[in-house]
Amino acid sequence: MVVLNRIYTKTGDSGETALVTGVRVPKDDLRIACYGTVDETNSAIGVARTAASGLLDQMLGRIQNDLFDLGSDLATPEEPKPAFEIPRIVEAQVTRLEDEIDQLNAYLSPLTSFVLPGGVPAAAHLHLARTIARRAERLAVELARREKVGEPALKYLNRLSDHLFVAARFANDKGAKDVLWVPGANRT
Repeated sequence: MVVLNRIYTKTGDSGETALVTGVRVPKDDLRIACYGTVDETNSAIGVARTAASGLLDQMLGRIQNDLFDLGSDLATPEEPKPAFEIPRIVEAQVTRLEDEIDQLNAYLSPLTSFVLPGGVPAAAHLHLARTIARRAERLAVELARREKVGEPALKYLNRLSDHLFVAARFANDKGAKDVLWVPGANRT
């Protein structure tokens, strides 16, 4: 169980922070940027949830909880081994995202063009969350080239942006309020 008695500790005043294992790293370390961007994604999803309801809100709530697991996973290198069990992303969480994508996509017509980010507020916020999730994925891929990152974590990030895209379309009145790209529309 997490217990936070004090919010400020002053231990990061020198520009370093501690990973879950206790190892101190600079605050601009790639691992920190990676799980910080996951946290940013989570916050953007939280904003989207203020305009979402029902099935979509429930799905987004599960994703927010998963993103804390993902942050924990990314904040904990394989070595040194932590003294306690760390929540890590597992394949079942990836599969759940895939199932939810299929569930939402069943309501949508096939696309005839790319979708511009926008529409109703929930959809616009979900598109923003999607782009942040893609940045988190790019950082995780870069981190995985340097250090071991669990395969389910990488898969989860890849599916997450797909989920957020389909969720944005679903929020846009099941695609009816999608704003479609018109190639070259403003050239003349």
